Amino acid sequence: MIKIKTKLIIALLIISNVTFAQLPSVITCWQQNTTNTGFDGALTNVQEVNYSATYVYVKTEDIPSWIPIGYNWPNNPWFAQPMGYQFRIRRNPIPNVGPETKTGYGHIGLWKNGCSIYNPKDAKHYKDSLTWFQNAWFWEHLILETFDPCIGHPNGSGEYHTHVSPSCLYDITDSTQVSPLIGYAFDSYPIYGGYGYSNPMDTTSAIKRLKSSYRLRNITARTTLPDGTILTPSLYGPPIDTNITSLDPLNNMPPGAPLGAYMEDYEYVPGLGDLDEHNGRFCITKEYPNGIYAYFTTLDWVTDHYGTSIKPVFPYVIGTTYYGEVYPTDGNTGPNSGFVVISEPVTPYVNITSSVGNIQEKVDIEMFPIPTSGQLNFQIDVTDYSQAYIGTIYDSQGRIVEQAPVVPGKMNSYDASVLANGLYFFKIVTNKGVYTKKFIVKK
Repeated sequence: MIKIKTKLIIALLIISNVTFAQLPSVITCWQQNTTNTGFDGALTNVQEVNYSATYVYVKTEDIPSWIPIGYNWPNNPWFAQPMGYQFRIRRNPIPNVGPETKTGYGHIGLWKNGCSIYNPKDAKHYKDSLTWFQNAWFWEHLILETFDPCIGHPNGSGEYHTHVSPSCLYDITDSTQVSPLIGYAFDSYPIYGGYGYSNPMDTTSAIKRLKSSYRLRNITARTTLPDGTILTPSLYGPPIDTNITSLDPLNNMPPGAPLGAYMEDYEYVPGLGDLDEHNGRFCITKEYPNGIYAYFTTLDWVTDHYGTSIKPVFPYVIGTTYYGEVYPTDGNTGPNSGFVVISEPVTPYVNITSSVGNIQEKVDIEMFPIPTSGQLNFQIDVTDYSQAYIGTIYDSQGRIVEQAPVVPGKMNSYDASVLANGLYFFKIVTNKGVYTKKFIVKK
């Protein structure tokens, strides 16, 4: 038996001497960093937060600290690039009372670590008809496998983003407590994780996984839209097929696709779940004790070709439209957005995890036996138990074999007997970095 133990020293930012009393979470929630660099040598997470009586300005390179330095996204020709963004969030959002504003392509919100949020679509639609839009979770993750272990990837412009609940920003498996605030949409309403109170206005009620009110349509052919519109044959979608065996070389589309591959495969049913058509509800939260409309990421235990585990559920973060008013003049949405210039007096906010100096956190990773023919045991001992840890096993070709949360401070195990003989990589993802161990299966 070979026993491997690795000690990793992580530099953390010390608490600032600057204190701010009773500032709202739209100012204080951002994970700031002014010293630590990550992928592409860029500063990670959020670099600056400034605020006025009306706005909060968030400056970010859009490089989360969870991206490993030198990471190469599988089956994806693009790499994340520092974007130099600055967004403007309103301190007092208001509901939209006019025509609904669609969540368009590109960033529609911001996770609290400065990472862009995208809507459920990828950039393609069936036969360029602008009728059947591809579901990014299905095509870019389940089929093409372009996402990293934190369920994000860059696009052709180098903008890193997630279409779904970020698996490395909070513990998506913890159903024992209400999920934290994890970001803001660009209508300036907050976004929370997948678990909330069963009674949205009663913080003493039971905690539950909040369910989407969308479901797959009961259709055998893609000839109608969710609103009942009957399509002409030229606008029909691809045949419903549970297997994808080839691509049409003329338009790079499959001859058929299962339900769930396209946005229009889903329908909203009022009252089916806990959330409305925008994937939110009015509720009381820790940050908003008087109540606020809030979005929630939707999750469920799902079985796919990665196995059974908790995974995002449509519409993932925000529905196809915003709940609140979105102002084009804020500069957050549309082409060439995200480069807001501050033109008013502002006050800088320094998060309590930002400043100079450092403390050290020790992360011990222990794995045995190596090589293994059956059970692989591993334990992570850390100083910071407040964050989520994700473990991922890759084969020698870089393909994901298994992915699941890892409980620090306890012995975790994996049945490696299901793996073929060979070399594998065990990767732990934390909010502070990504660490990889090799192991061998030999039967």
